[in-house]
Amino acid sequence: MTHRDHRNRLDFETQADSDSPGSFHELLELLVDHGFDGMAQAMQTLLNEAMKLERSQALGAQPYERTPDRRGYANGFKAKSLRTRLGTLELAVPQARGIEFYPSALERGTRSERALAAAVAEMYLQGVSTRKVTAVMEQLCGREVTSMQVSRAVQTLDEELTAWRERPLAEVPYLFLDARYEKVRIGGTVVSCALLVAIGVQPDGRRSVLGLSVSLSEAEVHWREFLAGLQARGLHGVRLITSDDHAGLRAALQARFAGVPWQRCQFHLQQNLIDHLPPNVPQDEASRDLRSVFNAPNRAEADRLLGQMVSKHVTSAPKLAAWLEANVPEGLAVFAFPAEHRRRLRTNNALERLNRELKRRTRVASIFPNEASLLRLATAVLMETDDEWQTEKRYLPKTTS
Repeated sequence: MTHRDHRNRLDFETQADSDSPGSFHELLELLVDHGFDGMAQAMQTLLNEAMKLERSQALGAQPYERTPDRRGYANGFKAKSLRTRLGTLELAVPQARGIEFYPSALERGTRSERALAAAVAEMYLQGVSTRKVTAVMEQLCGREVTSMQVSRAVQTLDEELTAWRERPLAEVPYLFLDARYEKVRIGGTVVSCALLVAIGVQPDGRRSVLGLSVSLSEAEVHWREFLAGLQARGLHGVRLITSDDHAGLRAALQARFAGVPWQRCQFHLQQNLIDHLPPNVPQDEASRDLRSVFNAPNRAEADRLLGQMVSKHVTSAPKLAAWLEANVPEGLAVFAFPAEHRRRLRTNNALERLNRELKRRTRVASIFPNEASLLRLATAVLMETDDEWQTEKRYLPKTTS
């Protein structure tokens, strides 16, 4: 052992001891006392300690340490069972607030890793890869991949993902819809394809990813087919639909969910307001007035405040007043629902966060070689997210009376 190796080992032991006294020595004792029979418990101990160390590094501070370099704060642990060749490991996954953190050792499961590897491998085999894609392939798989290996991996994975996408649905009182775009190679040309996603809140108050689809656009026909597919799988009992404003989606909702109230995302309305402000109306003042409308205690007060805002601008900014009068009421449907549900229902933020996670995972592939490749990776990511949601606390209080 070199002097540098010895120093690094001492540093690791010291850091492990500082995070959880005795844990490193407990690991050694497990291996000494039980040999290979204690390997699973030893690995469990090692992973738990490694995750705590990684959190401390991400936060820039040790537990209870006061330092100006701190970037966030520890926020307890979340239990997770991890099935391995050694057996099931019961882990305590460190949580953090103030920063985005997830232990690299548990990077969101294996389905999406397999899907991402398959997507990148397809690009490699179809001759559209770059040096970056080749490097990613080597990092993911550790070796070159043959077409036969890719074909076997894709077939097995697709069967699992297709079964999940086609699973039966049930009553879903609250439905959220959104789309994001990814670059896909179709017929030798790279085009932007729409990834349509639906999530819902079940009667027990838990979130669920209901479905997804890859389409050429957000045109009405694509949204209508997607919604029809959800209904064919048993989706019913929808009481409110939240989404951003899009002509194709709104037309499809009229065709498939006629009579169901639609809540236009208040966050996007707040952003749209900025695009309609004339130079003589201060942005901070207008934004504050609109927030007052959205934060009103009931619909009657919201309507009163909106009328007041329209009257305020009808002479000096008539186009703004007309826009407010025509559009803001579409963001007030949520007032017909229980007060304890409104904060979650009035925006599409839950889906926006999901889309950010999708973007983080899909940007590695950059350009997908076909629609099936995009659908495969997106399904894997959303399937893992849905698994996590089922173990978390309720997103809303129970939605049934």
